Order: sequence, then structure tokens, then C-alpha cells
Amino acid sequence: MLRFLRRQSLSARTALLLGGLFLVFYLYKESLDHTNLRMDVRQISPDTLNTSNVFSWPNCKQNMTANNITSFSSLPGHIKDFLYYQHCRHFPILLDLPDKCGGADQSSEVFLLLVIKSPPYNHDRREILRKTWANERFKNGVWTRRIFISGTTGSDFEKERLNKVLKLEQSEHNDILQWDFSDTFYNLTLKQILFLEWMERNCPNVHFLFNGDDDVFVNTNNVVKYLQSLEDNDGSKHLFTGHLIQYVGPIRIPWSKYFVPVQLQESDSYPPYCGGGGFFLSGYTALVIYNMSKSTALLPIDDVYMGMCLAKAGLSPVSHIGVKTAGLYIPSKNIDKYDPCFFREILLVHRFNIAELFLMWHRINDPKLKCFANSD
Repeated sequence: MLRFLRRQSLSARTALLLGGLFLVFYLYKESLDHTNLRMDVRQISPDTLNTSNVFSWPNCKQNMTANNITSFSSLPGHIKDFLYYQHCRHFPILLDLPDKCGGADQSSEVFLLLVIKSPPYNHDRREILRKTWANERFKNGVWTRRIFISGTTGSDFEKERLNKVLKLEQSEHNDILQWDFSDTFYNLTLKQILFLEWMERNCPNVHFLFNGDDDVFVNTNNVVKYLQSLEDNDGSKHLFTGHLIQYVGPIRIPWSKYFVPVQLQESDSYPPYCGGGGFFLSGYTALVIYNMSKSTALLPIDDVYMGMCLAKAGLSPVSHIGVKTAGLYIPSKNIDKYDPCFFREILLVHRFNIAELFLMWHRINDPKLKCFANSD
């Protein structure tokens, strides 16, 4: 009987102890949940979250007030998603490059920073670019550095596999910035803003930048020469140049890739901007765009958004005849449209497949290449 009472007493104490531990855990969880609910990602100061240059942000909550937007229910699903999360500007960084420019204080050592938009699945493109025009090098007395900017794609196992691919690339090449957001066409503007935020923190004094897609051909030899030839501008003054687009406005056709409804952009006109396939800008202008973006609602068309930020700052993009984001026009079918002599003098052409890009880079850099002007 005594042993039975002792067992009962031990069981009661054990139950009491477990109950106490459960209560402590419950209160702790409630405290965390309450804290998370109050953390508006738009109000968080980066300085309070920065530890060793690696930023960690809480998940951004869906903005349910978007349901109150006029005719919201009639919008396509991807537009609804954009409006639900339009306020989200900070996401966890999965792969970082805090020392890519030698640290913030030494970033003026980088003359040209190649910023290449590349989704996770474009491994083959990244490999070719590293061997061709995006090769990091010291030439003409200046450094050119390379960064691929990426989000995540796929779900579950596919997402995990692609993230591992990027991690392996990072371990070998140290050239990838990746954030934990869905890498889609409508999130290209978000990708740009995340990069500019990173740049302000890690590469604020870089002189010039190329910003573009991973399917363009860039004659970086010519780019460096062009930028070095600029009068009285070492990157500390305004420059934003490329294929200039102006006197156009939002496409209101719902099935268009570029569809922008009035709920996103009321005006029927866009400010001047440069085609997003590729453009060149100074470090000064990049930081101006970032500062303007802080008070400019995100628009899903990233090149237009850049133009909006420039206009807000009272700055304008300019045209460069050597930037062909709409492709290079060859007037005759009897001429090889990939003749390297057509590409030797340009800065950029959009777009190339992998084999074409690999071959073109080697052909324009062939010391035996001879190009002759037509004679009458």
C-alpha cells in the first residue's frame, strides 16, 4: 500500500512538472507569435538585423486590404498576388557576397560591376558567361567584377535541388546573390531593389554597373573603353544609358506578359526608360534609384520602374547606339547575321543562345579577325 501511494505521488509530481513545462512553452510560443504579428517588415531598420553582413527578415504577411481595391476580383491571379505582396521588400538572403567588392570601404577598386539577372535553373548560361564576356579580370588598368542575382524557383524537392546547384556554384565561383523569394517575371523589380539595397551596404563606391539578363551578349572590352572615355565622370555623376524607350504606356491587354491594369498604374504613360535586357549606369545613379525606390510603390515591369525612380529624382536616361536590346538588324538574308564584324563595335545585343554567345565571344576576340568596310 505504501509503495502504491509513493508511485501515485511520483506520478502526480511528474504530471505537475510536465504541465509546468508545457505552460512555459505555450507562453513562450504565444510571445513569439505576438511579436511576429507586430513586426511590419516595412518598418524594420536593417541596422537592427545586420549580423556579419547577413540579413534575416521575417516572412512578409499578405496584405488582405488589397481585396478592397476596385474590381480586384476580376484581375488575373498573378496580378492579385502582386497586389497582396506589393509592400514586401525584404527577404532572407540565402547566398551572400559581403566581400565581393573588397568590402564597402574598398569598393572603389571595382570599376565595372556586372549585375546579371539569372534564375536558378539557368546553370548552363552562367557557366558560359563566366568563360566569356562576364569573366572577372583586370584589364585596361581597371577591375571588372561579376554578380548573378537570383531568387528561388520550383517547390519542395525541385526548389531544394536548384538551391543546392547554386550553392555548389557559389563554392566554386563566389559570384551569386540569392534571396528567398519566388524568381518570376513579376518579381524582377523586387530583385532589382534587393540588389540595390545590398549594393548600398557592400559596394557603395563602385564606379559603374552593367545591369541585364543572362541571355545577352556584352562586348565588355568596348564597355570598359566607353566608360573610361566619359568626360568628367568617374561614376560619381549621373549616367543611365541603353536602348531608350519613350512615349509609351502600360499595356492594358490582360493576356499580355506586360499587362499592367489601372489598379497598378493609373497613368496611361510611362516616363522614359531603357530596355531591361541590358543597360549601363554609374554607381551614383544606382544609389539615387535605390533612394527613390523607398518612396515609390513597386511596379512589376522592372525597366519601367527604373525610369520611374529616375524621373522622381529629376534625372533622365539617354540612348546609346551600341545597345541593341531589340536585336541587331541585318538588312540582307544573304549575309550571315552572326558575322563577328557586325558585333565587334557594339556594346550589347539581346538575345543569344548559349552556343551563339560562346562562339561570338571567341570570334570577336580573334586577333586574326579582319573586317573591311564596303566600298563603292
